[in-house]
Amino acid sequence: MPILKTFAGARVPVKVWTDEIEPDAIQQLKNVAALPIVHGHVAAMPDVHLGIGATVGSVIPTKSAIIPAAVGVDIGCGMNAVRTSLTAADLPETLARIRSAIEAAVPVGFNQHEWSRVRGGAHQRVARPLDDRLDRIVGKHPGLMKMQRKFAQTWICQIGTLGGGNHFIELCLDEADRVWVMLHSGSRGTGNVIGRYFIEAAKKDMARHHINLPDRDLAYFSEGSTLFDDYVDAVEWAQDYALTNRREMMRLIVEAMRPHLPPFTLTDEAINCHHNYVARETHLGEKLFITRKGAIAAHAGQLGIIPGSMGAKSFIVRGLGNEESFCSCSHGAGRKMSRTEAKRRFNRFDLASQTEGVECRKDGGVVDEIPAAYKDIDTVMAHQTDLVEVVHTLKQVLCVKG
Repeated sequence: MPILKTFAGARVPVKVWTDEIEPDAIQQLKNVAALPIVHGHVAAMPDVHLGIGATVGSVIPTKSAIIPAAVGVDIGCGMNAVRTSLTAADLPETLARIRSAIEAAVPVGFNQHEWSRVRGGAHQRVARPLDDRLDRIVGKHPGLMKMQRKFAQTWICQIGTLGGGNHFIELCLDEADRVWVMLHSGSRGTGNVIGRYFIEAAKKDMARHHINLPDRDLAYFSEGSTLFDDYVDAVEWAQDYALTNRREMMRLIVEAMRPHLPPFTLTDEAINCHHNYVARETHLGEKLFITRKGAIAAHAGQLGIIPGSMGAKSFIVRGLGNEESFCSCSHGAGRKMSRTEAKRRFNRFDLASQTEGVECRKDGGVVDEIPAAYKDIDTVMAHQTDLVEVVHTLKQVLCVKG
């Protein structure tokens, strides 16, 4: 059940589904709750933590306006998971070859598919439905092309790529030892460019209209303005691009696995969901823009994915349609320390210990993703029993990081 918080100077209260939240994140929630465009209340999920402008793990209902920085720069970032017909008994004793095959098929970090290989092929056909829409957006905002080298090629070459940071690909076992493939990624560099471009445009628009904000990163576009309509077109494109990226990546992963495993099929339990996005929804009797910044939709009966850290459990959940959270729940465990702090406290030996039994990188390059840098996923889940019910509990046995 949520804790109701009211703040001096805020227009609306904040409902928080945790008792573990740092002071800086509380200040960000207070800043958002003070905005004139926020309707009803702000909802803070159990994994809430400090973000840019708005907290990660928050659900922000706005009326006739959108805050680009609340949506963020990894627009459409989210999860994809499919269950296979394989069981643990079908997996080889070591998963190193499967990890190598996935890493060879799916570019990670700053890598992307080679233009010479994607041009004119099946990969480009996947991109074609998005092509005309992007041309219209760039036609109105040619400044986007100045922010990314080889803009026209990059977005196509990054379809089916993972990226870095907390993005991952995993093989997991559920409670019945069935094998799942799960991944976490978003709209890659092009989504980042779109996000940064419109965040700066919103700041300039606020300055032109002399609107004072508690934080410049909370600059917003009002419905009816040209920039609002253009941003909606661009953010919807990036969200669709993120879905396409995850679908293509899943296809590449499954193909890479097949030579190393017995014949298998994919079941109908497939989920592809955003957790950094904005959507038009009706709540509290009003048509609103719901921005989920590090939160997933949990409408009644809706399946979702809540991943833990590299060495922890993850969950397939079913939404309970709780209107107090605007039918939302957490998007993961949530960080409890910064990447810099994680690198200061831990080393590769700590990482190897905390990821024992998982086939994954165990070098200093991913120490910032060590499980101890995240909140305890079981505690996070315990705080949201009124938001979701657990359908499957997954434990990873292989993890690919950028």
